[in-house]
Amino acid sequence: MQVALALAIGGVTLLLAATPVMAHHSFAAEFDINKPVTLKGQVTKIEWTNPHARFYMDVTDDKGKVTNWRLELASPKVLVQQCGWKVNSLNIGDEVTVEGSLAKDGSMLANARTVILAGGRKVSAGSSGGDVPPR
Repeated sequence: MQVALALAIGGVTLLLAATPVMAHHSFAAEFDINKPVTLKGQVTKIEWTNPHARFYMDVTDDKGKVTNWRLELASPKVLVQQCGWKVNSLNIGDEVTVEGSLAKDGSMLANARTVILAGGRKVSAGSSGGDVPPR
């Protein structure tokens, strides 16, 4: 009985430890480098979390329809240490322009490659898809 309990606890522990690993994905698993996108809009939400920071923005198309996009960035540590971001580089209400790659599933999701911040400064998003757009 004690052996079975120990095995069950060990199995649950391994499963819980592996959950964050399963949640992380490669760029190519979710995004298409051959589907570049440029989005301009207003920031509505910011998530400064691991493993990827992300923000949401309202984008208005040429017909006046507003859609809310989710933009994935590198981790906060990479953004700060390698890309020159600060926690307050992006604020709700800011007008920004994002260049990146669309999600393969056609959802309103993109992996950001570069972001032109409200002040006009262009910064890398630390994308695992690279900072250079496809040819």
